[in-house]
Amino acid sequence: MANIRPFCMPKWGIEMTEGTLANWMVSEGEAFKKGQTLCLIETAKITNEVDAEFDAVIKRVLVPEGGEAQAVGVLLAVFADADTPDAEIDGFIANFKAADTSVAAKSSPSAAPTASVPVVTAVPASAPKKIETNRPISPEALKLAEELGVDIEPIAGSGRGGRITHQDVYQASRPAVTFAAKGEADLAASLDAFFASPLAKRLAALHGVDLGSIAGTGPRGRISKSDVLALVKSAGSPFSAVPFVAGDNRPQIVPMDKIRKIVAQRLSASKQTIPHFRLVAHVRVDALLALRKTANLVLGVKASINDYLIKAVAITLAKHRDVNIQVHGDAIHHYPHADISVAVASPKGLVTPIVRSADLMRLDQIAGATSALIEKAQAGKLSYAEMDGGTFSISNLGMFGIDQFDAIINPPQGAILAVGGVSRVLGEGEDGDVRIESRMTLSLSLDHRAIDGAAGAQFMATLKALIEAPEGLFATSG
Repeated sequence: MANIRPFCMPKWGIEMTEGTLANWMVSEGEAFKKGQTLCLIETAKITNEVDAEFDAVIKRVLVPEGGEAQAVGVLLAVFADADTPDAEIDGFIANFKAADTSVAAKSSPSAAPTASVPVVTAVPASAPKKIETNRPISPEALKLAEELGVDIEPIAGSGRGGRITHQDVYQASRPAVTFAAKGEADLAASLDAFFASPLAKRLAALHGVDLGSIAGTGPRGRISKSDVLALVKSAGSPFSAVPFVAGDNRPQIVPMDKIRKIVAQRLSASKQTIPHFRLVAHVRVDALLALRKTANLVLGVKASINDYLIKAVAITLAKHRDVNIQVHGDAIHHYPHADISVAVASPKGLVTPIVRSADLMRLDQIAGATSALIEKAQAGKLSYAEMDGGTFSISNLGMFGIDQFDAIINPPQGAILAVGGVSRVLGEGEDGDVRIESRMTLSLSLDHRAIDGAAGAQFMATLKALIEAPEGLFATSG
């Protein structure tokens, strides 16, 4: 029996029920090595790279990239040795039975099969005409050409190295369009058949450019504005002579991705079910700014103001454990150490990676941990474990010039601290003299079901005192 292995939609975390195959990094028929990235899978919370656990060849891809979400356990591809016959692969797929994943544990992203849903393969009513060719063409494009009966010989591939893509075949299957401008309505209707941006169509109509003569340079061969303008310039029409044309203001409708959907759901639930109350404090930070310069030199790190705030909040939480909580239904979970979620803007939306046991960490350790988490967040490589849990959140918008704002609690946590920017304002010294000082505004949002106003006020008083006398940041929390 050949060494054939299934690759199924993995299950990362108890809450995961489906995932989207965002990108295949290895093509069908291509060999891969252990440790090589096979694909990117997007879940409701993260996008993870899946690395190979062994050497093999992708003999069959069953789920193409960028398609619909697939349930956990769906067979995505079949791996085998290079010399495995296609007949054995077909037999393996036909007889494949999914494993039971009704009770799931957290697992690391890997190519190990985790199956729960059986695969049903459609049987075509009639076999399409087989196309024999030596031209570079993707498997999906060849399949579509056979199904639609498209002659691939005259197609100029837009893929890497002239490879014919699925979009190339689809475009070739559409009827030829003859450019014949009459009235404005007739012209608009005739241009709809071209794979071009709305602005490119308007410019083509304005200058009488035949879109059928243009090879698009946009994604998947789409004709863009620059493609039309390049032809207009080459024909001798100066760009400066182009009259003003109002822009097409139709919206580009972009469905929410998995992470933005889950953020929307959680924040909506938070606002609807959690009674927020807020406490605001204006804190002097001159001493903290001065200490940071010296401490960073001594520690040999580039700790940010946010790193110092994480340390200050962690120490304060260790002293006020009635704020260091999670709320689960009618139960309040109190935690001995501060696992602080830090709000980070990423390409996928707002994410909150966690600095764990921050009250036990030194400032240089916090700086290293936050730097690594922010880098992974911006690259879209945070794992489920790095965002699961947390006992308190910090959201800092001061670097964007925001003076003050209120943040929404991140359930099941009981509190979140919103940090504004540092401003130079007039203040009164201890001897009554007027002076210029640096201030920062902190806004604490609390879940009033679990945290009383007095407890929140005491927390803010301790935090304010620690920031204004920051030598305590280097003391042992207790």
